Amino acid sequence: MWQTLEKRLNTTTDVTVIGLGPMGLALADLLLKAGRTVTLWNRSPGKADALVARGAVLAASPAEAIAASGTTLVCVLDYAAAETILAQDGVADAVRGRLVVNLGTGSPEDARRAEAWAHAHGARYLDGAIQAAPSQMGRPDTPLFVSGETAAFTQAEPLLRIVAGHLLHLGDAVDAAAFMDLATLSYVYGAYAGFLHGAHIAEVTGIDVATYGRLVHAIAPSFGAFFEHQGGVVAGGDFRATESPLRISVPAVRRILDTSRGLGINTELPGLVDGWLAKASARGLEGEELAALIKVLRR
Repeated sequence: MWQTLEKRLNTTTDVTVIGLGPMGLALADLLLKAGRTVTLWNRSPGKADALVARGAVLAASPAEAIAASGTTLVCVLDYAAAETILAQDGVADAVRGRLVVNLGTGSPEDARRAEAWAHAHGARYLDGAIQAAPSQMGRPDTPLFVSGETAAFTQAEPLLRIVAGHLLHLGDAVDAAAFMDLATLSYVYGAYAGFLHGAHIAEVTGIDVATYGRLVHAIAPSFGAFFEHQGGVVAGGDFRATESPLRISVPAVRRILDTSRGLGINTELPGLVDGWLAKASARGLEGEELAALIKVLRR
């Protein structure tokens, strides 16, 4: 059930959502549930049917969709897809005086290029990164961080808090969200690599891997607090031992490496960390907090 063209053209809504993949659908659903009026556009218009039945307005084009609201959330696969949409007829005129919030995935350079395009056409721009699955949206702890001009964030904040309770503005530098996304994903993939190495140790030694997974889940909050402390140490630059002296980790990682060698399994990950710790020891850092290991990574 689509709205008529006349109704679409005469409707002004609170927010526009462009892109109705699983995440875009989740965003639109939450905004409607919160009582916001929503305009939608998607390359495959049929995806909007259920939302239109609940009161959303389906636009015929990206230009029409952007013109319908003061704020547009773009949630498509990547910046290439977003740029293709924003290059369509009429968008450059429709976007003037409006705010575009891009929640796709891209690089810091992508973010800078998108902001330059928006500003050149008289629009405000925010770059964002969602680090949650569609089913996790709308919770108090759902993480969403954005970067760009403070005035733009002030405009978007009430809408963004509907879809993600843990909303963080990283400042005016538009590439900050993309850099933070890379930083946090480095943690995620690094931790996952460690998880898989541990799972491999478990399976080749007869330990139940499912039990191992449950144990990792149980200890995750305490290690999250530990990582938060280590981040504070790095930020503050005071590496005096407070929680975990680096010297404790030197033999611990060596045991992982030696045991992995003895089991005949892959040793790349423990070998990498063991090498970092060896360099730290050679530099006399064993008496400092474990966070001092970052000194080995710095140029």
